[in-house]
Amino acid sequence: MNTIYLLLGSNLKNPAQQLSIARKYIETQIGEIIKASSFYATAAWGNTNQPDFLNQVIIVQTAFSAAKTMETILTIEEDMGRIRTEKNAPREIDIDILFFNHDIINLPELIIPHPLLQERKFVLIPLNEIATSYIHPILLKTTQELLEICPDSLDVQKKDII
Repeated sequence: MNTIYLLLGSNLKNPAQQLSIARKYIETQIGEIIKASSFYATAAWGNTNQPDFLNQVIIVQTAFSAAKTMETILTIEEDMGRIRTEKNAPREIDIDILFFNHDIINLPELIIPHPLLQERKFVLIPLNEIATSYIHPILLKTTQELLEICPDSLDVQKKDII
């Protein structure tokens, strides 16, 4: 079995509901969610003229390869109504692969670990909640260490959502 670390994000419709729907798709189409962070709200990153995002990191066990996981994620996003327009646009759902086991994958269509995760507190804070001691396979720092040196100044707020 493979262990995947995924970031879920939404800032359209009802973001908490969108994340819930995405988790159901992931469980039925990719594999069992074995751990999930709390929900975190943050201002949009990059294109800031849009609603705040709600994010969550989950850890999933799957028999799929990284490529098959990515293919399935794109189908889930499409099924949930995501239409890719411009970079950093508002979206119903965004599912990013942060890590796949401890693999390093560098293909035109798939880069793992996610190349910007160490620059984004909205990724590192929920990741640190559930995988504090995970060591980034390229940077060779734990999630906690990456969070401590992260240059991102965006405010990330934990949200109590059931």
